Amino acid sequence: MGFLSVLSFAHVLVKDRVKPGDLAIDATMGNGNDTLVLAKLVGHTGHVFGFDVQAEALQQTQERLGQHGLDSNRITLLLRDHADMLDSIPPGLHGKCAAVMFNLGYLPGADPSVITRTDSTLRALEAALTLLRPGGVITAVVYPGHAGGGEEADAVAGWASSLEQQRAQTLIYRFANQRTAAPYLIAVEKK
Repeated sequence: MGFLSVLSFAHVLVKDRVKPGDLAIDATMGNGNDTLVLAKLVGHTGHVFGFDVQAEALQQTQERLGQHGLDSNRITLLLRDHADMLDSIPPGLHGKCAAVMFNLGYLPGADPSVITRTDSTLRALEAALTLLRPGGVITAVVYPGHAGGGEEADAVAGWASSLEQQRAQTLIYRFANQRTAAPYLIAVEKK
């Protein structure tokens, strides 16, 4: 058995915190893998919000969820930038979210020029921290290997490392002997 991939480790962190009935957010739906994981974890009584700026991502996520027979009444998919999270989630749910997942970069198979951007990602991360309940987690898989990805990864790592210890604890999970552009995980647990 080898080490967990960065995506698998992100799922472990989320599975430790998200229970049936919880609220969870996929900040970057992409092809719907994280949305599916979250929807299964919140069960029939919880709710998942998903965000993406590409209609193709929304469609792929709907198809993936449909293939697994998941109830769309408890999943809200939004064709919106993840930076709009705070305005898109009802105020009564602020501070009640168990997990927010980010898988940054671009949607594989789609237009590679449509990527997550550092400025909107940093706003989204701060919004996610506001939406989290104490003990909730943010996972952000960063991809420094594409144009703009290195700057975004550095900014996310800088944001996480600058959080006050009284507010959150953070970690970086990466493989030390892989090429420098390999994806890695940045996670934040709200205190």
